[in-house]
Amino acid sequence: MSMTPDVVPFINGLSSQSLLLLSLALVAGLLIGALRLTLFWKRFLRSEVITFSLRKSRSRGTALLLVGPSDAGKTALLSTLAFTGTLPSHTSLQVNTSIMPLSQGGILPVIDIPGHPRIRDQFQEHLVNARAVAFVVDASTISRNGSTVAEHLHHVLHAITSLPPSHLAPALLILANKCDLMKTATSSGSPTEVAISRVRTILERELEKRREAQSSGMGVEGLGAEGERSDMGGLDCSSPGGVFKFADWEGGEVDFAGTWVNVGELKDDEKAGVTTDGLASLRSWLAATFTTT
Repeated sequence: MSMTPDVVPFINGLSSQSLLLLSLALVAGLLIGALRLTLFWKRFLRSEVITFSLRKSRSRGTALLLVGPSDAGKTALLSTLAFTGTLPSHTSLQVNTSIMPLSQGGILPVIDIPGHPRIRDQFQEHLVNARAVAFVVDASTISRNGSTVAEHLHHVLHAITSLPPSHLAPALLILANKCDLMKTATSSGSPTEVAISRVRTILERELEKRREAQSSGMGVEGLGAEGERSDMGGLDCSSPGGVFKFADWEGGEVDFAGTWVNVGELKDDEKAGVTTDGLASLRSWLAATFTTT
């Protein structure tokens, strides 16, 4: 008759010190496993959030925002775009809104923001609803008030570059208005070409002054209206040395156009449905901007 040897449990053969070390090793293994599992889930969830964010479409507005200094002709542009002719207007002290028909069909909301320094920043309330911003400049007076116009434009550039990443920045058009008032030599080119060149040159020069003032630590409060913020951004450019140029502006592409309107009663050809105002370049830009998906 065979004898079956007694099976002695492995643990019973360990000293108390060995049992303690084994227990510690087991606990450490469990903690490491739990930590690895936690890290795995964090990475998984983070990748899912990033994927969802990339797939989620960025919002964009649907309106045209008219901004710029007082007496630049914004309200006259609004009435011309929205109606058959240009109505006499005066300096606006409240926001004007209307709709204009698009050549490709549909309608476009147009919002005219007053240019008075105390209320001009109301454009920020409408910026998230804007698909395009037209900064309107009186090309016939820009040589005299370039620094003031640039200070206003700086506020607009800062607001556009401060939009959240979830919102697409609106297209930006600088409109050299009142081209018909420009006096040019025959060899200088058309009034529209001269107006655009003058507006671009003066605004780039004045905005560069503001950028240099900020870079040197002087601030821009001494270059514009009283109480102006000195921490505004929006002037960053990719050009060598960061010199401000619209072509190198990091906030996006900046377009230029020249316009003029006839204020008063409709002419015979306008009554017949023939457009004779100077807004052809603006209408073409709007058609291209608001048909882009």
